[in-house]
Amino acid sequence: MQDSPDSSHEFRVGQRVHSSGDSRRIGTVKYVGPVEGYSGTWVGVDWDNGEGKHDGSINGVRYFHAKSERSGSLVRAPNLSQGISLLEALEKRYRSKSTNDEEDEMYVLSTSNNRVSVQLVGKDKIQDKLSRFEELTNASLAYMGVSFPGIPYQINTTVPNMKELDLTGNLLSDWKDVGKICGQLPALQALNLSNNLMSPYKSELPPLESIRILVLNNTGVDWEQVELLRQSLTAIEELHLIGNNIRRVLPMSSSFVQGFNSLRLLNLDDNCIAEWDEVMKLSQLRCLEQLYLNKNCLNSILYPDNGQQNELEATSYKPFQNLRCLLLGDNNIGDLVSVDSLNLFPNLVETRLSENPIADTTSGGVPRFVLIARLAKIKVFNGSEVTPRERKDSEIRYVRLVISRLHANAEEIKQHPRFSELKSLYGIEDERPSTGASGPQTIGSGFLSITLKCVGASMGEKQPLTKKLPATTTVGKLKFLCESFFKLKSLKLKLFLQEEGSPLPVLLDNDTSSLMDLGIGNESIILVDEEN
Repeated sequence: MQDSPDSSHEFRVGQRVHSSGDSRRIGTVKYVGPVEGYSGTWVGVDWDNGEGKHDGSINGVRYFHAKSERSGSLVRAPNLSQGISLLEALEKRYRSKSTNDEEDEMYVLSTSNNRVSVQLVGKDKIQDKLSRFEELTNASLAYMGVSFPGIPYQINTTVPNMKELDLTGNLLSDWKDVGKICGQLPALQALNLSNNLMSPYKSELPPLESIRILVLNNTGVDWEQVELLRQSLTAIEELHLIGNNIRRVLPMSSSFVQGFNSLRLLNLDDNCIAEWDEVMKLSQLRCLEQLYLNKNCLNSILYPDNGQQNELEATSYKPFQNLRCLLLGDNNIGDLVSVDSLNLFPNLVETRLSENPIADTTSGGVPRFVLIARLAKIKVFNGSEVTPRERKDSEIRYVRLVISRLHANAEEIKQHPRFSELKSLYGIEDERPSTGASGPQTIGSGFLSITLKCVGASMGEKQPLTKKLPATTTVGKLKFLCESFFKLKSLKLKLFLQEEGSPLPVLLDNDTSSLMDLGIGNESIILVDEEN
């Protein structure tokens, strides 16, 4: 409990507040009233950051239920702020003069550890320009304690040309207030309401015809609220819904989300969507080009075949017809059938599968070159461009890998839909092909040109060596050869394959696998390191 003189401030349950001394410490009022053993009125707050003192009960008496064991506090009213208006925040942010204390903080340390004051060149000109509200087109009012619009119609006359407004981390919760702000800013195109805990609303908002980008990250908005918003956001192009615990996509009517006729980007990162059927409900958004589903709970991907389309058969529009980017990082996808299904998306050229079991080579996943080879149309993978050289090398290496496995199990070919196509494309006919970057070659002697580079800390500076090695050389044999090539008899070695486009080299950890088994091709680079 934080004790200070009582005040006549009136608070209500459900109100958003912040600490008087810290506008980033935000919470929700859960109780207003007396506390046993103390005088006056107290305010019970459940803090967003979870940094309180209890769960809403003190000395065996419960005053409210906090969301966790230590996210609640009981404080005096003067220690809390109910916030300020949008116009007050604009004045405070762009017209108030910096204090002497703020000026004193602007310094660097000299070589003798003395403070040397720093003067910002052009600061006065910048400040003067920002203070002319009639010319202001972009404003950032993040964590300023904004809780209501202000005097009606004054916003429009004060900042008539506002196009982008960042209200991240304020005290707004009522959609009516948001509607009033947007209604007074006819030029507003981008609005960020992240980290404002928005209350569900039942009445319709006025049309927000100018809004093109709306950011609602960590606002508690569910899909039912999104459906209600759809009726107001007639021109929305980007909608960001990160971190809202969305589990289901619930269209208002039909089996698919309708409307959003201009929506190009939908960001559903860091939610709780587990079933691909929920994603398919978005497949009829005809302008959708980018769909972000990182950090969800998806186990698989399934693009419907002709027999599964049901309602879609009535229209010539294919599912996700215009989708070009699908990000699926940090989910639970672990099967290659899901990877192969990405080839069925008509226009998909970018995807992300990092931090999924299928891409984790330390736990049974497959390396980057296999994924690139299986994904025929992808031009950007896991955030990096797939160059023509990388694609060619990956596909040739993949064919070699499959051929080596077919020796043990001829049925495995069924698991590789692109194998025959790629084998024919690169003219790989021999059972043990050796193909250089310049084009197809027959096996002949079965030798590969491999460049070996020492990277171990205690190895000293050693020039890279390029050697012609049999494709049947095992990882264990190559380690032995490296000991001889580089005179490293006293060290225990480990080898890594350096792949173009891959952020980290791939550990070659199976001593019995051959270069051919691993799909390692001509002109590959292998790094020679030492065990810790």
